Amino acid sequence: MERLVVRQLTGYLSSADLLPSLQSGFRQEHSTETAVLRVLSDILQAVDRGDTAALVLLGLSAASDTVDHAILLQRLQTTFGIDDSAYRWFQSYLSGRHQYVRRGSARSTVVYLICGVPQSSVLGPVLFVLYTVELISLIKRYGLSPHLYADDTHDGSCPPAAVDALSSQVTECVDAIATWMKSNRLQLNPDNPRFCGARQAGASINSVNWNAD
Repeated sequence: MERLVVRQLTGYLSSADLLPSLQSGFRQEHSTETAVLRVLSDILQAVDRGDTAALVLLGLSAASDTVDHAILLQRLQTTFGIDDSAYRWFQSYLSGRHQYVRRGSARSTVVYLICGVPQSSVLGPVLFVLYTVELISLIKRYGLSPHLYADDTHDGSCPPAAVDALSSQVTECVDAIATWMKSNRLQLNPDNPRFCGARQAGASINSVNWNAD
């Protein structure tokens, strides 16, 4: 049944042009390869122009486990126009789930879930992509070039003389992403590399002033 729902859902999103074009995760004819090629192309074009390029890589901690069901359902309804019987199906799909840990004959207390999309499911990854679609417009507001593969990657470039402005721009954007993550019950992984950087014509960006807390 999940496969049928995914087929109908992605068909609807494609026909209505609602799928995020800058997201390569869990999409047909997209992969890590398309994500890498897009990011690499952006950086090479910036270097060819003689600009300084910066690459910021952000990852999430247990991302699919913390997706808030109420927020997800609201996003499906208001952003993607999923309503009526389709909305009620997704509401039923997400509700009433529980989990426990079993070791041998011992079993932990049953916990009922109010967040998280089912892992190893066909539908869960697609729902996660729709849950995080707002990140693309958020990053664009700071003049940066986003590309996502489930988690978040973005890059930007500028003339060598404007490196300080780009550094501030990147810092402000990452802070805004961290705030968005908190409001949507997601958490950035502080152990992931947060800044790669690039250099052109003697200019460089040294750091991003961001604290995961």
